[in-house]
Parts: sequence; structure tokens; C-alpha cells
Amino acid sequence: MKKKSKGMFGKYSEKKDGVIRSYDVHSKKVKALILVIMLICMVFVVVSVFPALWVFLAGFKNIKEFRTQVSIVPTHFDFSVFKDTWVKLDFAKYYFHSFIVVAGSVVCAVMFNGLLAYGLAILKPRGHKIVFGLVMWSLLIPPTTSIVALVVNINKIGLNNSYLPICMAYGANAFYVVLFKQFFEKMQKELLEAARLDGCGVIQVFTKIILPLSRPIIMVVVIFAMTASWSDFLLPYLVLNNSGKETVMVKLYQYQAARTTDVDMIRAILFSIIPPTVLFCIFQKQITDGAAAGAVKG
Repeated sequence: MKKKSKGMFGKYSEKKDGVIRSYDVHSKKVKALILVIMLICMVFVVVSVFPALWVFLAGFKNIKEFRTQVSIVPTHFDFSVFKDTWVKLDFAKYYFHSFIVVAGSVVCAVMFNGLLAYGLAILKPRGHKIVFGLVMWSLLIPPTTSIVALVVNINKIGLNNSYLPICMAYGANAFYVVLFKQFFEKMQKELLEAARLDGCGVIQVFTKIILPLSRPIIMVVVIFAMTASWSDFLLPYLVLNNSGKETVMVKLYQYQAARTTDVDMIRAILFSIIPPTVLFCIFQKQITDGAAAGAVKG
């Protein structure tokens, strides 16, 4: 005989852990609470998705339809208009520039912050508590307060109009250092001691033992760094403006000040949000699993 469907609460029948378990759903109050939570989550989904959906649909409109009609749905769907805007604004060039910045930022975020956390959590040289205290204090300082001094020094050492200072800025992120440090401190000391007895040096222990065992937290830092570096505007604007090496976000600002139609601007915005959206869709499970693993380790 076929088992009768238990409705939307059937998935809780075999659940033995968590906040809501199998015996909880027998209560009408708990069922009502679950329905309210689901309703709230659906509202959050609609609020989050609607702006991107509006941008996508508005991209199909021509300038007259965009300015005169209030309907969200366009009169016709023609994907060739997106191709025309892509070619007209030369978006492939600025995508390539942004990918360079993203790749460099990811490498710097993992290597530099990971090395500092390795020293604070594993090596613990004299004065490591003072260094960690300064790292924690830096979290209280808004990044924009130091942007002037940073740009002045970048110009003095001749690194303006270069991707290097932008990438290295992500190699000095206190938040990433704290994530790495909390993860490293919970590693088994026996593995590190065994590696040292086998002749591994300080750097070899980091590259051959620490990094392979830190994949969950590395994934979290990589995704954070990719998203942040892609959407960063201020530092790339101050360093790369009018250099021919502008990133997507900098070019969006320049398009806004140039003679670009509203519809072309909408399509350009859509192009700019595609990579982070695709990244989240692909690595959604890794984001949640990595964050959970980091929390357990910490």
C-alpha cells in the first residue's frame, strides 16, 4: 500500500534534531509558527529578487517605452538589444579587467591573511597578542577614513594605474585574519608536530598541512573576497580612473556621467550583477557548509 502524503509537514516526521523535531509538529501552535516563518521567508525572497527581476525586464524596453509606460513587463522580448549594448559599451574589456582584480584579490586574501593568522594561531612569536589586539582594533576603524592616506602612498611609490595595490588591499583584511585564526587554533597539534618531525619547515607546514586542512574556511574567504573585489568601487576609481584599466564598477560610474541612454545603463547594471549572482547560485552549498564548518571549528 502506498503511504499517505503527510503534507508540507511530512518532512519533519523523521527529523530527530534541530529546533523543530518530529513530535513538535503535532502541536497546532508549532504548525502555525512554521507557516508564519515560511511566509516571512517568502516575503524576503520576493523583496530580494524583485530589483534584479525589474532590471532584467526593463532591459528589453526601448527608451520611449521605458520612460512612458509603468508596466513592469515589456511589450516584446528581444535579446539582441543586450548584445548591442554589450558591444556598444565594450563590456568584455572591463569584465577582463575585473577578473584580473578578482583573481589577484583572492590570492592575496588567502595567502597574506592566512600567513598572518598562521603566525598568530600556530607559531605564536613574542608579542603575538599585541599584534592580534591591533588586528581587532582595526575592525573598529571604518576603511574610508584611511583611503586618503592609502591613495597618497600608492601615488608616492608609483603604483597608481596598477592592479597591484587593489589586490594587496584584500591581503590586509582583519576580518579574514580572525576567520583563519579561529579555524587554525582548533587544528590537531599532533599533525603539525608530526610534520615538523618529518623535516617540514615553517612555510612547508603552512602550504602542505595547514592549507589542505583549511578548505572550508578558505572557501568562505574566497567567496567573500570575490564578491567584495568585484563590487568595490572607491579604491579602483581612485587608482584606475582614466587609466584604460577600469573595472566594471568604475566604468558604470563613467557611463552614468557620459551620454548613455537610461536603457543602456539598465542593461549595463544587469551585466554587472550577473557574475555575483552566478557565483552564489553555483557555490551556495559551499558557502553555507563552509560557514558552518568555520563556526564549528571556531
